[in-house]
Amino acid sequence: MLKITDIYPESIAEEMELEVGDALVSIDGKPVRDLLDYALYCGRRSELILDVLRRDGEQWELHIEREPHEDLGMEFEHPDPRQCGNNCIFCFVHQLPRGMRRTLYIKDEDYRFSFLYGSYITLTNLSEDDFDRIVKQHLSPLFVSVHATDDELRNRLLGAQAPSIMPLLRRLTGAGIEIHTQIVVCPGINDGRCLEQTIEDLHSLAPAVLSLAVVPVGLTGHRDRLPELRVPTTDEARQIIDRVEGFQKRFLESDGSRFVFAADELYLKAGRDIPELAEYEDLPQWENGVGMLALFRAEAAKALACAEPLELQEVSVVTGESAAAQIREYAAHLSERTGVEISVYPIRNRFFGGQVTVAGLLTGADILAQLEGQPLGQALFVPDALLREGQDILLDDVTLSDLEEDLGVPVEKISADPWGLLSGLEVMNELLNEKEDS
Repeated sequence: MLKITDIYPESIAEEMELEVGDALVSIDGKPVRDLLDYALYCGRRSELILDVLRRDGEQWELHIEREPHEDLGMEFEHPDPRQCGNNCIFCFVHQLPRGMRRTLYIKDEDYRFSFLYGSYITLTNLSEDDFDRIVKQHLSPLFVSVHATDDELRNRLLGAQAPSIMPLLRRLTGAGIEIHTQIVVCPGINDGRCLEQTIEDLHSLAPAVLSLAVVPVGLTGHRDRLPELRVPTTDEARQIIDRVEGFQKRFLESDGSRFVFAADELYLKAGRDIPELAEYEDLPQWENGVGMLALFRAEAAKALACAEPLELQEVSVVTGESAAAQIREYAAHLSERTGVEISVYPIRNRFFGGQVTVAGLLTGADILAQLEGQPLGQALFVPDALLREGQDILLDDVTLSDLEEDLGVPVEKISADPWGLLSGLEVMNELLNEKEDS
């Protein structure tokens, strides 16, 4: 059963008089064990039969008709993810400082979340029942961290005795399951010839293995008593890119797809130009930091074409160090189009330290410390990539209201794309005009 934790106003669930505390037992006679069952059984069907156990013990059978894409308007108790039993030498959770939210220290390894949310798993904890469910419910695509196809090397990287990865992948793909894969490159361990062999092995399972991302290891400044690792040097990043692009050329000629893609971070580290957006095909690894800058560049051109002069005078925006150059370039062009001076503040991640430069891991404490006394203009824009999903709260529980109060300037959330900054300018311009008129 799934316990209902929220009912959306004016939704089908509210119309059916469902309440928080009720539990969904089955859909069309199929027992609902978790969110995965709910997502699969609801699907896009226009007619459903729900069996509901009311919080007072009464049982209801509800017959529902809806538009195929219409949501029922319920939220459910979220299941605890299965825990990861690996001890990866590069595990980010092991590199977190103390004193953060308990949930940040949870190492999840759950095939359900891989299917639902695109989270990467290692396939090290699957039982026969899990395999059966994946195949019967066709949980595809899945997202699998491979790192190396050589079993001994993979065990070293995972810090555990893991099942051989290629037979697992063959079993899944043979049953019709498609898979996106990734390699976290640790210099001196799984790069060079090891990287080439892993790319070759995974490509042998294409097209069922849909894509492969090659991403650099991420290291914080909190690696006490952990294995010695380092990020790729500039030369090593160039070598990795050269290898990946060599495979891309070969695979494109033979299969019509590049298959393997290097993360944006590697291009930045290597000082190489980001490829054109078309070279990322359908952006299969976008959420893995592959092609994000190319997409940003393409969307920036469209947004600039829509930008018009505004009466707003000066604003500021925060970002991470890795994207700073791209944001600054776009902001300069946007300033020319709108007449608004836009100050871009790259925030150094002192909280995590090490080599962490992405915006999504910035904290409120670092933002406050580094913006104190800086000219912020009439508003400070904070991209939503810095915030918990659906909330105005940063990683260290600092809120946007806290930033506003401490910095003494209006703080506005914007989407982390070119349209977000343009929209932020337009909204703030309108607010200031309304304030002047009143």
